[in-house]
Amino acid sequence: MISFDHVTKIYPNGVRGLNDINLNIEQGEFVAIIGLSGAGKSTLIRTINRMIDVTEGRLTVDGTNVMDLSGKSLRKFRRKIGMIFQSFNLVTRSTAVKNVMTSMVPDMGFFKVLLGLFSREQKMKALDSLDKVGILDKAYTRCDQLSGGQQQRVALARTLCQDPTIILADEPVAALDPVTAHQVMSDFKRINEEMNISILINIHHVDLALKYATRVIGIRAGEIVYDGPTDTVTQEVLDAIYNGASIPQAGE
Repeated sequence: MISFDHVTKIYPNGVRGLNDINLNIEQGEFVAIIGLSGAGKSTLIRTINRMIDVTEGRLTVDGTNVMDLSGKSLRKFRRKIGMIFQSFNLVTRSTAVKNVMTSMVPDMGFFKVLLGLFSREQKMKALDSLDKVGILDKAYTRCDQLSGGQQQRVALARTLCQDPTIILADEPVAALDPVTAHQVMSDFKRINEEMNISILINIHHVDLALKYATRVIGIRAGEIVYDGPTDTVTQEVLDAIYNGASIPQAGE
């Protein structure tokens, strides 16, 4: 479980990225985080793997206080948390399977990494990860010859090779066309359901959030203004998240 207990993030310039966040996310949930640009969506997910340090409060993942970690313990902790970015972060002149195998580098010795000596088991695991996202046929294709959607699937396969319990995705479909975005979101949903991996997606496309996620968190100015199942998101809720309106209470 991921638990935020009165978590605040204040940047050096004085901007509050997060303000007194209290939030619990159970294992296996598929959560979409929505809100305006600059509302705190990226800050929220990046505190989970310590890409961003919190200023106040307590953030725990499976009972571990994230801010207590450093060095080797922090690196080991991050191995169980996959991270996917809008820009894919691939070595485009390498093949898809080689990009996936880079996820195993932290567990390898220096000379094996230097010489690119991956075992047969590692190669098979990388190929299996590509198969899970439907692009096994592109395993030996250079990534600069793949479409944007295929590159994002390579990034997802690379993350799966870490055997993560959590996947954080920061605008993973922002650079994709609508059809491809639906395909990639469908991959996320299937992986969430079949592998019980917790997935938190920071996303601008509200229609995709409502179609694929099971829970929506709305952030405005660093504060959570809505948290609930996707099927309870109404236009009034969206107005509160994006326009600053208040959410009507029961009976109003």
